[in-house]
Amino acid sequence: MESQVTDKKDEIREGTREQEGRMPTLFEALAVLVFACVCILSAIQVWETDAHIPLVVSSCAASVVAMCRLKIRWAVIEDAMLSSILMGMQACLILYTVGMLIGVWILSGVVPSMIYYGLDIIAPGIFLMAALIICGVVSLATGTSWGTTGTVGIALIGVGAGLGIPAPVSAGFIISGAYLGDKMSPLSDTTNLAPAMAGTDLFQHIRAMCWTSVPTFLIVCVVGIVMGVKYSGGTLDTDAINAIQTLMDTEFLISPLCLIPPVIVIGLAAMKMPAVPSIFAGVIAGVVMAIVEGVGLGTLFDVLQNGFVADLPAKIVELGAEETAGIMALLTGASVVGVEAGPAFTAAETLKELLTRGGLQSMNWTVSLIICALSFGGVLERCGFIEVILDTVLKGVKTVGGLILSVIMSCFLTNVLTGDQYISLVVPGRMFKKRFEEVGLHARMLSRSLEDSGTLTSALIPWNTCGAYQSTTLGVPTVEYLPYAILNWLNPILAVVITYLGIGVAWKADNAEGFVISRSKPSES
Repeated sequence: MESQVTDKKDEIREGTREQEGRMPTLFEALAVLVFACVCILSAIQVWETDAHIPLVVSSCAASVVAMCRLKIRWAVIEDAMLSSILMGMQACLILYTVGMLIGVWILSGVVPSMIYYGLDIIAPGIFLMAALIICGVVSLATGTSWGTTGTVGIALIGVGAGLGIPAPVSAGFIISGAYLGDKMSPLSDTTNLAPAMAGTDLFQHIRAMCWTSVPTFLIVCVVGIVMGVKYSGGTLDTDAINAIQTLMDTEFLISPLCLIPPVIVIGLAAMKMPAVPSIFAGVIAGVVMAIVEGVGLGTLFDVLQNGFVADLPAKIVELGAEETAGIMALLTGASVVGVEAGPAFTAAETLKELLTRGGLQSMNWTVSLIICALSFGGVLERCGFIEVILDTVLKGVKTVGGLILSVIMSCFLTNVLTGDQYISLVVPGRMFKKRFEEVGLHARMLSRSLEDSGTLTSALIPWNTCGAYQSTTLGVPTVEYLPYAILNWLNPILAVVITYLGIGVAWKADNAEGFVISRSKPSES
């Protein structure tokens, strides 16, 4: 399967596109895109429903325009859909594997142990900055934002909940760190794809990204420290933390040995093992731990399929706050008089929501959304709707800042319309490469801009493969964590601003390998 996905990616990289019928006019392209935007936004904002059916309707509308107006055969349109879906099959395999991993890691005590120890060592005032740095380091070492949020990310969500930090805030900083590491890691697929599209080498690309990524990271660190003051200003609710730890210690095995599966996954990823085998190795490690703890095969299969249900917290929530004090007194061996029902009941509600998740079936909503989005994206890309709009945008670009802004906006628009991170790097990369050569800008400026927008903004769109994955894995809707995923939306803005200021602009030098950092072209300096 991975080889087929790679072949399809290579096909898009090379710019092969089956030509049939005519190219759409600008009016036709805009009509299709406006119709799709109205459908999707109306469904989400007005009717408060999912984006699946609006994406299907948008695919139908684009297909009708392609067949009736552009005279493109259905066989070509269908092939475009299938080819685009095939590109996303690796992501779907990862999703299903992560679903199983989350379920078995909760069952075997891996996630509870990470939360338990995290509550002991991380204070509220430094949590946001610590989450940003931890996820950044793990993602940089492994090259995968998905693997980072699917392992340490879900544990940090639990730690944040125990420290009284809202889940959307925690998720935003977790995603910021994960995507910073993914964007800068030489092991990441997007970090390799972007320079390949632009025509530069990997390490020039990474060095170019330092101009935008390092300042953005420092700004987010400062924001994390400032926001942390808000949570450290109050008294740490030790009763709530103790209640969470007591409930987890009662239902799960809490042990340093439970940290072995995450170490295995991170180690394999750092050794450049492909994502699916690395994550599945974590599933196997979790299964082995669960069997050692005495879990039956029937329970294991059920959790891998349907996810874990936190029984004890659920029963406490069902009984109500009045009975909670007695239950906690029984668990801790304390007198009923010395146990407060409020923090314990709140802890039970938190753990019920946090630890009842996972399983292969839990990813079906996300996978179906990915398939709908990629079908629509395939039609737009193959039939030329995106190409026509990008060509029109390029005609009005007069300055370097305008060119970078065009790349940033094009990647974002492609992420919105096609729902796939790879397409948002490939299509704009292919479209803008010639223009960068014509004006004398170094190719690393294009590759940097592709990642500044294409990689980072993908996690901010609910129906994009990345946004859907992060929302499902962390249990936080995309629109809720979006304001706090500061690095993901600030980096593209900063990239445009510093370019207009003439900072870090790389012009191609006379020799093929060299470049010059300056405000103007070398010949004008």
